[in-house]
Amino acid sequence: MYDLIVIGGGPAGLTAAIYAIRKRLNVLLVSKDLGGKTNYHLELPELDSYQVIRGVEVVNKFKSELEYLKFARHMEPVEKVEQVEDGSFIVRTKGGGELLAKAVIIATGARQQWLDVPGEKEYLSKGLCYSALSYAPLFIDKKTVVVGEGDLALRSAAELSTVAEHVHVVGPTMAALKSPLGQKLVEAKNVTVLAEHHVKRVKGNGYCNTVVVQSPEGQEIELGADGTFVEKGLLPNSEMVAGLVELDQKGFIKVDCQAKTSVPGIFAAGDITSIYAEQVLVAVGEGVKAALSAYDYLLPML
Repeated sequence: MYDLIVIGGGPAGLTAAIYAIRKRLNVLLVSKDLGGKTNYHLELPELDSYQVIRGVEVVNKFKSELEYLKFARHMEPVEKVEQVEDGSFIVRTKGGGELLAKAVIIATGARQQWLDVPGEKEYLSKGLCYSALSYAPLFIDKKTVVVGEGDLALRSAAELSTVAEHVHVVGPTMAALKSPLGQKLVEAKNVTVLAEHHVKRVKGNGYCNTVVVQSPEGQEIELGADGTFVEKGLLPNSEMVAGLVELDQKGFIKVDCQAKTSVPGIFAAGDITSIYAEQVLVAVGEGVKAALSAYDYLLPML
């Protein structure tokens, strides 16, 4: 039986695992891959690396350490986490394996909602990305497109509007536009709101530079863009603990300020949780917190 199993190999999971190892816990990280969201980042023509605070250097250090410590990782997706009578946990993997642990950290992150249109995968990370919060400062005096129906898209467009030459917002519902943020965008001189429109395809020449959208009446419009952001929201990878720990209405794991879930011995960190801000450096910090909190929980058992 392991002292601690960390599920997820992204920024939060990697950080939690390394910190737990340094506390000399018997730790196993279980994940289908290592790196998570840091395996993808936005590329733009003439973009210098110093302009972006990615946090990838920190994550890559932990990733390299886990790649070296083969005994501390198991590369396989997790299907389900169950609690047994003595308070310990069974982590069931996709291949049918059963791993036992005194405590568990869930750091499985969240997945993006895709547009599912021609050109999207071709230009993924090449002028087309999924986080205006991370990259807005790079688009000073540039033309941008934000795609999404709800509050996330409106927030992203509002942030871009403070620096960009122009922002096209594609797809917000009329209900969303009645909010204070929606009204701000409707009135902004450098913002064009294309309500109820949807994207047909994205085009480019090495980098995405054109978004083809369709109006409710069926008319197609081509929008030129230096950067395009898909802001349709995140879907939490929380299925493995559904029914075990408390989730919010969107399916994210509820945690307190110590990364504790509703079940003693289960902790959560990163984008899988209900905390504020989907950012690499935030996930790194939350991973540290979860590891230290788990260590405090385990200390009487060691």
